[in-house]
Amino acid sequence: MKVIISYPPLKTEKGYPTLGQNRQFQFFKEPTYIYPVVPATAATLLKQGGHEVIWNDCAAQGWGWGRFIEFVRSEKPGLIAFETKTPVIKQHWKMINQIKYECPQANIVLFGDHVTALPEESFHNSRVDFVLTGGDYDFLLRNLSDFIGGSEGAQLEAGIYYREDGEIRNTGPFKLEHDLDSLPFIDRELTEWRLYAYKNGNYKRTPGTYIMSGRDCWWGRCTFCSWPQLYPKFRKRSAGNVLNEIGYLSQELDVREIMDDTGTFPVGSWLKEFCFGMIERGYNKKIFLDCNMRFGALSAEDLSLMKKANFRLLLFGLESGNQGTLDRLQKNLKVEQVAEDCRLATRAGLYPHITIMFGYPWESYAEALKTLELGRRLLKKGYAYTMQATVAIPYPGTPLFEECKREGLLNTLDWDDYDMKAPVMKTRIGNDKVMELVQSMYRVSFQPEFILRKALSLKDMDDLKYYLRAAKKVAGHIFDFQKAS
Repeated sequence: MKVIISYPPLKTEKGYPTLGQNRQFQFFKEPTYIYPVVPATAATLLKQGGHEVIWNDCAAQGWGWGRFIEFVRSEKPGLIAFETKTPVIKQHWKMINQIKYECPQANIVLFGDHVTALPEESFHNSRVDFVLTGGDYDFLLRNLSDFIGGSEGAQLEAGIYYREDGEIRNTGPFKLEHDLDSLPFIDRELTEWRLYAYKNGNYKRTPGTYIMSGRDCWWGRCTFCSWPQLYPKFRKRSAGNVLNEIGYLSQELDVREIMDDTGTFPVGSWLKEFCFGMIERGYNKKIFLDCNMRFGALSAEDLSLMKKANFRLLLFGLESGNQGTLDRLQKNLKVEQVAEDCRLATRAGLYPHITIMFGYPWESYAEALKTLELGRRLLKKGYAYTMQATVAIPYPGTPLFEECKREGLLNTLDWDDYDMKAPVMKTRIGNDKVMELVQSMYRVSFQPEFILRKALSLKDMDDLKYYLRAAKKVAGHIFDFQKAS
C-alpha cells in the first residue's frame, strides 16, 4: 500500500511552525527544522514491511497548499498520516475535509499528544478515519497499514480509534510493550534528513541530526509537559544499540553532531556504559553529542565522563526561579541546585542550555522577575551557555491543563490560541507583562558583558559560525514574543 507521512502546509503569517519532534509548539520568525524521529522511524518500519512510503514535509520543503493537494491527487495514496498538536489541530481538521473531498479513496490518520488526550474530538470535527494514541505510533502506523492493506492475519493493536457503522470505536488503551531495540535504524535518505541538518539552533557543527535513546523521560511527572501522556512509562534502548546507530551516522552519513531527544537522557550505569563505549570506539573524536538532562541528575564524575565522550550541549529545564512554582510543577528541583549544576557542567567543559517559562497564573510580577534575574545571572556569569524563554502553555491532557480548567484559570479553549503568541492562562500580571518578560530574557544576549564573554570563548570557525547563527535566531525570538495586543 502507498502511504504518505506528511506535515502539510500550515498558515505562515505567524512564522515557521515547529511541529515535528517538539514538545511545545511555536511559530518562529527564523526557521528551525527539527528532525522528527518517531515519524521517521514509522516511515522506515513501513518500508521494511513492504509498503510504498513517501515522506512529505511541506514546511521544510517550502510547499504551499496548491502544490500539496496536487501531489496527493497525483499519488493517490491509500493512507495519509499526520502528526498534530493543539495549536494546529483546527487547521488539520479543515485540511482533512478538503483532502477527503479531493481524494476520497485516501484513509487519513492522526497521531500525537493532542489526539492522545482527546481522541474522539477529531472524529466529531473532521472526516478523519483513524487516530493513533500513545507514543509508539511508529509501531501502530505499521500495524494499521498492514491491516488496511489486507495483510494476512493483521489485527489492529491496542490504542487505535476508528469509525464503524457511523460510530467511533477503539481497540482499548494503548500499550507500551514494543521492544525499542527491535526498531531498524532510521532510513535517513527516505526521510530526507538533510532538510533538517542545518537550520537548527542546537548544532555547533553541521550536518547534524536527531536520535532517541529512550521514550521518553525517566522522571515524567512535570505537570506542564504533554509527553508523559504519550509515554507514561520510560523505556530505553540498549547502550550498544545506540552506539551502533551513532557509528552508522558518523561513518556512513558524515554527521558531525547528534542531538539525542530523549525527554531526559538515561543516567546511572547505562550512561557510564554508553560513555565508555563512545571512547572505546573512537566516536568521541568524530562527533559532538547533545541531550536533554535534569538538574540534580549528574555528579561531577558523570559530567567529566560525558565530556570525555564528547558531549557538548546539555539542555536543562529550569522553568522558574521560584521554589513554590517548581514544587507546584512537580519538577523535583531546588532553586539552589540550578547555579551549582550549571557551574559544574561548565567547569567540566560542557555547555548548559536552560529553558525558562513565564506566565504562571499563581506568580506575582516580583516572583516572575526572580526567574528573569536568575536566568540573566546564569548567562552573564557564563554558567549557562544559551537559553530558551517561552510562554507556559497548558496542553490538553496535562495535569496543568486540568488544574487550570478546574480552577477557572483558562482564558480560552480555542486551540488556535495555544501557539505561544499570548498567554492562555489567566495571570496576575497581565499578558503584556508576560510577553515583555520573555523578550527581556532574550535581550540579555545583546548586553556588553554577555557579548564580551562569548567573544573571548571563541575557539574556532565553527564557534564563530554558531554564534552568528544564534544571534540571528535570538533576534527573531524577540519578534516571536511581541506584546499581546
